[in-house]
Amino acid sequence: MNNAIEYLHHRIIVSCQAPIDSPLYHPSVIAAMAQAAVNGAAGVRIDTPNHIIAVRQKVNVPIIGLWKQVIDGYDVYITPQFRHAQAIAKAGADIVAIDATQINRPGEETLKDIITKIHQQLGKPVMADVDTIESAIAPGSAGADIVSTTLFGYTTATKHLFPPGFTLLSQMLKELDIPVFCEGDISSPQMACQALELGAYAVVVGTAITGVDFLTKAYAQAVNKSNPYIKN
Repeated sequence: MNNAIEYLHHRIIVSCQAPIDSPLYHPSVIAAMAQAAVNGAAGVRIDTPNHIIAVRQKVNVPIIGLWKQVIDGYDVYITPQFRHAQAIAKAGADIVAIDATQINRPGEETLKDIITKIHQQLGKPVMADVDTIESAIAPGSAGADIVSTTLFGYTTATKHLFPPGFTLLSQMLKELDIPVFCEGDISSPQMACQALELGAYAVVVGTAITGVDFLTKAYAQAVNKSNPYIKN
C-alpha cells in the first residue's frame, strides 16, 4: 500500500481539476492536463470517478483520488463517505483523499470507520486533508497514511487565515510521525522548494499550474483595471 507514497517522496504532485462549469471539466481535457503535468510531476490529484478513469488510461504515476460531494446540512465535502471512496478506488485511484477536519459527518460513519474500511476493504492508503493542528492529530491516530494542509484557509475555522499553511506544516511535522504533504496556494517553484525545505514529504500544486480559468480572470482584471480604454 505504501509504494505509491514512497514514490512521491520529495516530489511534486499536480492537482488537475477544473470548475464544473468550465470547458476544462471534460474528462478528456483533465486527462490531457494530467499527461502534460507528469512530464515533470511525480503524481496527480484528481476529482470524480469519471475523471480518474480518464486519467488512469493516460498516466502510470500515482493518482490521489477524491470525490467532492455537497451533502445538505454538512460542511464535509471531500470524499465524505466510504461509498465515495469505493467509487474512486474502483476508478483507479492509488491513494484516497478524504476530508478529515473536525466537522460533523453525514451518516453514522466516524473518521476512523472510513479510514479502516478504506484500508481493509479497498487496500488503499488514505490522505487526510486537514485545516488545523487539532484536526491533523485525529486522522493520524485513526490510521491515516498521509496528512495534508489542503484545507488550511478554506474552512470556517480557518477562513481568516491565508494559505500556504507553512506554520501549520511546521506544527504537523513536530506532532506527527507519518508523511505530511503541503498543499494549498503553492503559487511558485520557490514556494514549493520552501515547503520541502521545511520538511514536507511532498508538495501538491494546483491552481498555479492548472487553474486556467482562475488565472486568466486574475490577469484580465488587473489589465482591465489599468487600461484607460476600458470603462470599469
